[in-house]
Amino acid sequence: MKVVITEDLWVPLPEDFRARHRVIYDPALFRDPARLAAHLAEAEALVVRNRTRVTGELLAAAPRLRLVGRLGVGLDNLDLAACRARGVTVVAARGMNATSVAEYVMAALFEHARRLSAASARTRAGEWNRQACTGRELAGRTLGLIGVGDIGGRVAIRARAIGMRVIAHDPFLLPSGMLTQDFGVALTSLEEVCREADYVSLHAPLTAQTRHLVGARALGWMKQTAVLINTARGGLVDERALADWLTASPDRFAVLDVREVEPPAPDDPLARLPNVLLTPHIAGVTEESAHRVATFILDQVDRASRGEPVQGVVI
Repeated sequence: MKVVITEDLWVPLPEDFRARHRVIYDPALFRDPARLAAHLAEAEALVVRNRTRVTGELLAAAPRLRLVGRLGVGLDNLDLAACRARGVTVVAARGMNATSVAEYVMAALFEHARRLSAASARTRAGEWNRQACTGRELAGRTLGLIGVGDIGGRVAIRARAIGMRVIAHDPFLLPSGMLTQDFGVALTSLEEVCREADYVSLHAPLTAQTRHLVGARALGWMKQTAVLINTARGGLVDERALADWLTASPDRFAVLDVREVEPPAPDDPLARLPNVLLTPHIAGVTEESAHRVATFILDQVDRASRGEPVQGVVI
């Protein structure tokens, strides 16, 4: 097969894969639509991450395309209806980076609760102020999950293991599920999650219905000391409303791994606030997860080339 890979795999492209296929691998190809379209003219498989926009126009330039492999789980950069109309199979690396994202969320919880970075900065500056560096325990605190898929479920199990109460809002999660019956996760409304949680962690997909799900109204429901953690999609949060919410109280906090625009503008107002922790969309990217994701998607390309059933099919 001719395979076009438009973004970074985060791991070296296996030589045996290159030997089996005609591969165009350029991590910056998504930036050049004309050159991408030229490569797609004979492509049978396209491998993307989250910055390549797989639109109807792009698909029209790829008449032989059979498979789109998504290096991750988010699908908001893919026009699934257009893929379905053209008979293009879409596969995603579901679950392959879930542990990495869940561990990032746990790291964010501990970082905020124990103030380790701030304590290190004070100590390096010559202070020995134990009182100023005193944090708080997570045990007994309430974690609210908005969206409870593969990642949210893993966060819930880990949070319960350290003694947190976990509540969740997900219209698709059944009360008969494992998380509710075996791990004591309480299902409730979006408003109650926002009102009751000390920490609110987002794990919903970005759709027309969920865009700006966390806006001025939802933020207004939250506690004065609430912490918002977003490792899902930046568009779930109205960033202007979030900036106002954080500015109004220094006791509020946000951990943002994803943004509405990535990378954000140089004059990003959130970057100027002291009560925000920012990272560059890395929650799901670890050495281990990068290997799992790339291996899985490339294996599906191999399967498709041999006419075998592929795994992780979205459509």
